[in-house]
Parts: sequence; structure tokens; C-alpha cells
Amino acid sequence: MTISARSPELMNANDTALLIVDVQERLLPVIKHSHLIQWNIQRLLHAANALNISTAATEQYPQGLGATVDLGIALPETLEEKVMFSCREVGTIFSRWSQAGVRKILICGIETHVCIQQTVLDLLAEGFRLYLATDAMGARHRHDHKIALRRMESSGAILTTTEAALFEWCETSKADAFKIISGLVRQDAPTTG
Repeated sequence: MTISARSPELMNANDTALLIVDVQERLLPVIKHSHLIQWNIQRLLHAANALNISTAATEQYPQGLGATVDLGIALPETLEEKVMFSCREVGTIFSRWSQAGVRKILICGIETHVCIQQTVLDLLAEGFRLYLATDAMGARHRHDHKIALRRMESSGAILTTTEAALFEWCETSKADAFKIISGLVRQDAPTTG
């Protein structure tokens, strides 16, 4: 038997976007395991660049919470400021993606139970498929993080990891970007932050 089509449950480089939520100077240091979160976001951003995946980032009230931290790679062209916790405030990002046929979004950033959760619930209501890079997001308190993941999953979001997303985007070892993806996967996780 030959399976002719790829599952619609899988993310592809041409139908998925990456949204980086509020990874800012005054927020990140107070988040549990922030060094691992930052490292995983860097890997996702490198892979997205290698695979030409649409990417956007948001900043929650940067005048008070600072700019996006250095992610070791140029930030996406779309860097939107917001004061609403949900990213629906910067809806032009999602309109643009939708018009381009991008209906799947991989989300990473902080905080899981505030800006990410509200964004996910709003985008699910608009018919997007949401994937959560659980090792590339966090909150100040572990319990808030865990409960938010459960709530979002029960609402229809799909939990995944950075490494799973990298291979899913790449799809095959014959892809031009596989060497970059393979290098990202072989990196050692930072031990301190």
C-alpha cells in the first residue's frame, strides 16, 4: 500500500507561520528555564529562515517591558507592538498570512497563561490551526504554564516540541535546508542561563 498524501495534521513550510510572542528584556529573566526557551526560539527562527517560513514577532508594551531579546539572528521584518494581551490586536499579521494560504501557526514565547493563551484561543476562534512549541514557551510559575497548556490543548491547539517542528517543517532529508536543520538538532542545550 502506498500512502499518497501527507497528513493535514502535519505542518509544512509552505502552509505554516512562526509567531514569537513577547520575548522581551524585562520579561524573559523572570521566566523559569528562560535560557532553554530562548535557545529553542533561536533554533525555530534559524529553521524558519532556512525554509522561508513566514515569521512575525510581537512586543507587549515595549516602553515598560523592553525590546525583544537578542535571539542570535535577525528578527523578522514584522515586529508588532501591542498593549492587549492577545495578539489579535495586531490582526494584520494574521490577515496577511490567511490571504497567503497560511492557516497553521506555530507559537512560541511568553507567558504561556497570558499572552500566548489569549492569542491561541482568539486564533482558534478564527479557524487557524495552532501548534504550541511547548519547550519554547514558559511562565513565571510552572503551574500556570501547565494549566494553560492543558486548557489550550483541550480547546484544539496541538502540543509539539521544537525538534519535532524542525523535522516536520523540513519533511525530508533530501530538502535543501536539511543540513541546517540537522545542525540545529545536534546542538547541545545550554546548561545555564
